[in-house]
Amino acid sequence: MAEVYQTIFVALDGTEQQDFVFSRAIEIAARNHAKLVVGHVIDSTALEAAGAYPADLLDGIEQAFMESIAVKAEEARGNADIAEVRIMVRAGRIRETLKDEMLNVVNPDLVICGARGLSGIKYALLGSISSFLLRNTECDILVVK
Repeated sequence: MAEVYQTIFVALDGTEQQDFVFSRAIEIAARNHAKLVVGHVIDSTALEAAGAYPADLLDGIEQAFMESIAVKAEEARGNADIAEVRIMVRAGRIRETLKDEMLNVVNPDLVICGARGLSGIKYALLGSISSFLLRNTECDILVVK
């Protein structure tokens, strides 16, 4: 019998590809009658380098992200085959926040992410989020290209 996923976490990065990644997550969650958790980390490294950052700046970034996923989030919530839809937005260093404050809390059976997210310079310095997930999670990872 094929594995059935109960909790699916989709990591969205705010890029143009996120609608495509979110669509795949909706399809897979519906097929498995699973809970779908949407996660987004507001990268605070640039803000940290400048010192303290105002809460209203983070609120504005979070609001912009929520608006960018509003149509897909409504589609997911309206899908009777998806058990539950939850959205998590946190600010911090992407890798640590994603792992410690999201994945370790949600404990998903499957993590879905996009293949591209970081700019060329950030990728050269940090590596990819998908590679990080492959090395640092116990569950299945689906990288959507």
